[in-house]
Amino acid sequence: MAPVVSGVSPNQGSTAGGNSVTVTGSGFTGVTGVRFGTNLAVGVTVQSSTQITAVTPSGSGTVNVVVTSSSGNSSQTVPYTYVAVPIPSISGLAPNQGTTAGGTSVTITGTGLTGATSVKFGSASAAFAVNSATQITATAPAAAAGAVLVTVTTPGGVGNPAAYAYSVPAVPVIADVAPGQGALAGGTAVAVTGGGFTGTTSVKFGSVSAGPFTVVSDGQLTATAPAGSGTVQVTVTTPGGTSATGTRTSYTYVPAPTVMTLTPAQGPSTGGNLVTIKGANFTNATDVLFGAAPASFSIVSDIQIVAAAPPGSGPVSVTAASAGGSSSPGGVYTYL
Repeated sequence: MAPVVSGVSPNQGSTAGGNSVTVTGSGFTGVTGVRFGTNLAVGVTVQSSTQITAVTPSGSGTVNVVVTSSSGNSSQTVPYTYVAVPIPSISGLAPNQGTTAGGTSVTITGTGLTGATSVKFGSASAAFAVNSATQITATAPAAAAGAVLVTVTTPGGVGNPAAYAYSVPAVPVIADVAPGQGALAGGTAVAVTGGGFTGTTSVKFGSVSAGPFTVVSDGQLTATAPAGSGTVQVTVTTPGGTSATGTRTSYTYVPAPTVMTLTPAQGPSTGGNLVTIKGANFTNATDVLFGAAPASFSIVSDIQIVAAAPPGSGPVSVTAASAGGSSSPGGVYTYL
């Protein structure tokens, strides 16, 4: 029984030939040739009894696709149209390398890219968008380490390939976490610096995932600390692995200070009076305020601070602040 041709895809291509097409139908076992009009196709491969792949010869106009086997020639009319479409040409890839995890956005520049139907990195198809006749943006698929050829297929054919190198992503490294402490309730914006942060999938404070994080560059990301307590290690995970921990990767949760008593609780409006403030969690205090006015101070212990009252008037609340937050109003100082 002679082969039957039901379709060809794509059904048009460059007059120069070289377009890879798929012929579908039935009875393809034992096929000996495929003709486009009177010209024989090259690179004919019988994929199955219902599918053949072939590379078009040069030609012009609209011709019929005929499949030949030992049982005869197909008799169906299946047109293929030669069009004056240039063969695509790739002049550059930016970047021309990425990690085996894929996901890198690659800008392909060249000519004749309009109407692209396929972009491949090696044998793997890539998602892409045609920006213009001279530019395509593609997302590199995942692949094994090594170099592959990137190709673009249009109705004009398959363009000259360009090399793209895959490498195993490096394990991320954290060099610093700043600030290195924050409130028990979380919410502190933390800058993490180091390297290998491209493609970060997770940032953790101890075993708890950070709030929203943003990869600023391969060497920096910002993350929102989750709620926690004590000292924990910050880690970053990418397709290359999880960062190691050390003294520069720790983050300490700090409770907010508490102001209980002031001695004395009053002083001259000109300020300068030394006031002993008692309370809790003063070790990491960064500010002492009399109302809205900052005071100079020294930390005596976790429960005691001595501050020099700034100038002021009337009764004001005295508060202490640290990376853990600000104390609730608890001490009133009266200016005489």
